[in-house]
Amino acid sequence: MAALSEYLYMGGHAAFIWPAYGVAVVVLFALVMVSLRTLKANEIAVREIEATRPRRPRQETGANTGALGDDA
Repeated sequence: MAALSEYLYMGGHAAFIWPAYGVAVVVLFALVMVSLRTLKANEIAVREIEATRPRRPRQETGANTGALGDDA
């Protein structure tokens, strides 16, 4: 148990190290939350744009289109 106490004390620097870890965790959590919120807003915006714009007709691929320059 003394080893754990010594580790948590961090050689007398615990008063600076543990708050730094706490700030880092809070900042990382905030970044994740902002990123998820932005992602959700962007997904909603894309769905709205796709719903209002007409869809382009699909281009056929393969031998049926003559895409290889077959003019015959």
